[in-house]
Amino acid sequence: MEYRTVGKTGIFVSNLCFGTMSFGGNADAETSKSMFKYCRDTGINFFDTADVYSGGRAEEILGECIAECRNEIVLTSKVFYPTGEGVNDKGLSRRHIINAAENSLRRLKTDRIEFYFVHAFDDNTPMEETLLALDLLQKQGKILYPAVSNWAAWQIAKALGISAKEQLARFELIQPMYSLVKRQAEVEILPLAASEKIGVISYSPLGAGLLTGKYGINKRPDQGRLLEEARYKDRYKDDNNFIIADKFSAYAEKHDVTPSSLAVAWVMSNPSVTAPIIGARNIAQLQDSLGALDIKMTPEWREEISSLSNTPAPATDRAETLLPNWK
Repeated sequence: MEYRTVGKTGIFVSNLCFGTMSFGGNADAETSKSMFKYCRDTGINFFDTADVYSGGRAEEILGECIAECRNEIVLTSKVFYPTGEGVNDKGLSRRHIINAAENSLRRLKTDRIEFYFVHAFDDNTPMEETLLALDLLQKQGKILYPAVSNWAAWQIAKALGISAKEQLARFELIQPMYSLVKRQAEVEILPLAASEKIGVISYSPLGAGLLTGKYGINKRPDQGRLLEEARYKDRYKDDNNFIIADKFSAYAEKHDVTPSSLAVAWVMSNPSVTAPIIGARNIAQLQDSLGALDIKMTPEWREEISSLSNTPAPATDRAETLLPNWK
């Protein structure tokens, strides 16, 4: 296991982060705790959760897991999505952020959260209001750093400008989707993170299971998120994603590695990524993703794998090489 600093914070984290979305859902409490222990034995000290995972149960189980090792691990959680039936039980208002943070701290049985994510963008709340709430939580010591997930690069950049102007705590960690079949983050989000020295923990390195070797144009497993959940069906419905999955599986087999291990290793090899978030329903799935630690990804190997999918167009949509002094 390698350990890297999160942006400019000085906090060292393992180069894999374990995501607990399955805790209390697809993984019962006993299985969840077994996976947590396996991660710790492997050297993972970085754990990601959210207040909406399994209706708060994921935070409760993770809180039980970290009770004896709280000072050894780095913790994240998130706020935005509805946590109740009330009209104010959602979003990024100061009211909801403060209430949600208090509830997460209670469920996690901890006095602070290292990185607290806004889980999505809120069109109904001024950005300044959200940033002021996060700054207040940092001043109170309830969170150490604000973080952001599922925002566009321009939204993150705008927030960084407001934070600098108003001397508020800024985002120090970004959580974008990133995999061989979802590479949009390469266009602006990852360059922004590198430029501003912000950490990145990317999610869905396996493309919701698409890159595990179980899927292809004429290949489907008996069960899985891509089959069972509408949002994943919609996210990966393009036939080209399944063509990429076929090519990737064949490539992994040729190099005698499991597709899951190789998919995670490819994400890990991007220099702007601090740690991919891996998730699992059971120990076997966890072990498959952890196999990425044994893969020594070279630049040449990464380039070969990248060629299996489409490189997204640059932000300016101007891909040609410019001559010196030519505008």
